[in-house]
Amino acid sequence: MVTKEPITRRTFLGTTGAVVAAWQAGAPAVLASRSPNDTIGVGHIGLGVRGGSLIPEVAGRPLGGGIKGTLVTAVCDVYKPHLEKGFERGMNPQAKKYVDYQDLLADPAVDAVVIATPDHWHSKMLIDAAAAGKDVYIEKGWTRTIAEAKAMREAVKKHNIVMQLGHQSRAQVAGIVAAQRIAEGILGPVSLVRTGRFENGPEGEAIWRWYGWYNYFERPDPAQVVKDLDWDRWLGPAPKVPFSMEHFWHWRCYWNYGTGVAGDLLSHEVDFVHSVLRLGIPDTCFTSAQNILLRDGREVPDTWSTVYGYEKKGCNVTFDCSMNSSFVQPPEFRGKEAMLRFDTIAQSVGMYEISADGRSGKYKAELESGKYKPGQPFEKFDPAKAPQVPSHMEDFFNCVRSRQKPKCNEDEAFIEAATLVMAVTSLKEKRQVRWDAEKEDVV
Repeated sequence: MVTKEPITRRTFLGTTGAVVAAWQAGAPAVLASRSPNDTIGVGHIGLGVRGGSLIPEVAGRPLGGGIKGTLVTAVCDVYKPHLEKGFERGMNPQAKKYVDYQDLLADPAVDAVVIATPDHWHSKMLIDAAAAGKDVYIEKGWTRTIAEAKAMREAVKKHNIVMQLGHQSRAQVAGIVAAQRIAEGILGPVSLVRTGRFENGPEGEAIWRWYGWYNYFERPDPAQVVKDLDWDRWLGPAPKVPFSMEHFWHWRCYWNYGTGVAGDLLSHEVDFVHSVLRLGIPDTCFTSAQNILLRDGREVPDTWSTVYGYEKKGCNVTFDCSMNSSFVQPPEFRGKEAMLRFDTIAQSVGMYEISADGRSGKYKAELESGKYKPGQPFEKFDPAKAPQVPSHMEDFFNCVRSRQKPKCNEDEAFIEAATLVMAVTSLKEKRQVRWDAEKEDVV
C-alpha cells in the first residue's frame, strides 16, 4: 500500500499543538485554577449500566487505571444494588452514600460530579450542580428539549463551572488527525457524510431490554426490585405513573425518559461528524422511523433514518439505525476527490483509510500512472505510531484544574442537543424541520 504524507509523531504533535495553542489564546483567564497536587473529590450520581462503567475510570482498579489526583468521595443512586455497586467500585471506604442527589451536592467533600442518570434527570441535575458550584461530567444525550438545553447552557456560564458532555469519540486520535487531513483538502469538498449504528439480538435478547448490563437478560424479582428502589425519586420530573419494571430497566424504550435512538446512538455519530468537520447545528432535518420487528411494547422505533442538511456548508449528513441488523456502518466522509472511511463506530474509531475517487481531477495523474487505484487506500492512519492523548474523562479533570473549556463543553453540548431534538421533532411531526438560528429553536 502506498502511503502519502504519513502522519508522524512530529507532524501530529506540531499540528495538535498549534490547534491547542490557538484555542488557548481565546480561552478566558480564570483565577481559580487548581494546583496539580490537589485531590479532586468526585461524586457519582447514577450508577447503573453507564454510571457503573464510568466510576472505575475515576477511582482506578486493582490492576491499574484511574485518573491521577481524583478520589471518589460520594456515590448516589435511588436503587440500592446500584448504590452498593458504585460504592464498591469507588474504592474509597470513606465515601458517603446518598439516595438524594441534593445531599451529595451539599457535601463539601465533592468538588465535581459525574452524572449518568436517565436523560429525564439531566437538565435539573446539571442546573442544580452548577448552582452548587460543582463541575460536571454528564452523559449524552445532553437533554430532551431546546428549552432545557438553553437553561443548562445558561447555568454553566452563569456559575462558571467546567462541563464535559460524555462523547468519548472526541478523544480518539484517528478522528483528530482525520479532521486535520480533511481541513488540508485531501478529500476536496465534502458533500456527503454517511453514519449509522446497527445492533441485533436473538429472540428474547432485544436491544435495550437488558437488566443491568448490555448482555444480561435474566429478569430480576419485581418484588425485590420494589423493595430496593425509591420509585418516586427515580421518576422525579417525569410523569407520575405506577411502578413498572420495563420503565425502570428499559427506560430508553419510552419517550418520557429519553429520546430513543436520537439521544443514545445518533448523538454519538453526529457529534463525531461535527467534531471532525465543525459543521455546527444543521439547517434542516428529516427523520423517518418505525418499529418493524421489536414490537414488545416499546414506544420508540427500532429502525431509524435521519438526513441533516447543512445548506450553508454544502453538506448532507445521513444517519441510519437498525436494531435488527448488526452489520457496521463506520463514519464515511465522501469528498469530490477522495473518500475517508473509519474502521468502526464513532466512539471507538482507531484508524481510517483514504481512497481516491476514480474520476478525481486532483489525483488524475496518480490514477493514470497506476500509483493510486480507485477504491484502494493511498493513505492509512497507523494507530501504533500515534501519540497518546488524554482520555475524555482526563480532559475533563485537566480542565477542572486549569479552568479551561473541555472538548465537549456547554456550547458543543448545545449543538448536540439541537441535532437530536431536531431529529425527534421531525419524526413526531412527520415533516422536515428547520433550525432558526436567531431564535435558537426548531421551526
